[in-house]
Amino acid sequence: MATLTVSAGAASTGAVRRRRVSPTASAAATRWGQAAAAAALSLSLLASPAWARLEGVNQPQLLPPGAPVPVVDVAGTLTKSQVARLTAEVQRLEKETGVRLRVLAQAYPNTPGLAVRDYWAVDDDTVVYVSDSGLGNAVNVNVGKNVDLLVPTSFWSRLAGKYGTKSYLKDNGEDVAIENVVNAIDFCLREPASRTACSAVQ
Repeated sequence: MATLTVSAGAASTGAVRRRRVSPTASAAATRWGQAAAAAALSLSLLASPAWARLEGVNQPQLLPPGAPVPVVDVAGTLTKSQVARLTAEVQRLEKETGVRLRVLAQAYPNTPGLAVRDYWAVDDDTVVYVSDSGLGNAVNVNVGKNVDLLVPTSFWSRLAGKYGTKSYLKDNGEDVAIENVVNAIDFCLREPASRTACSAVQ
């Protein structure tokens, strides 16, 4: 499996942005977009080579026991303090915007694969970000339908182009890339709605 990321938490009052996901949005099938290719995907998971490669992987035993956590590192890429910081950041994002960002660090075939969909209850308000340095580009993002209406497709391709390349990982490390990707998504989702929103990757 490649990547996903979407969040369906309730938005808080006095939120930071106007680009809030509507809680009354239709329950249409989730549309996935792989950042590296900036291509829309369907839930069949057959449209992109990365998804096709991971299609048959379903290893829920690799997921943490207990209540679901928003940051899962099965590859051992992140330190405990990094996981704690990222967890706090995505939880704030969900509380303040309604978007559920979920992060998976994997090293295929060491991945829970399709099991993350049920584990995270992925829906139209969820963004799933999968980091895997073994893929062509380490930044793989699947975007829920409602979030796709807020964020231009070009943002995800620029995100992958900036933080997912082999040269960036070699110079900075995959853990730093993960932190920067989460920060960039957070920043984008908090920008006021406008024609230029998310036009730059922080």
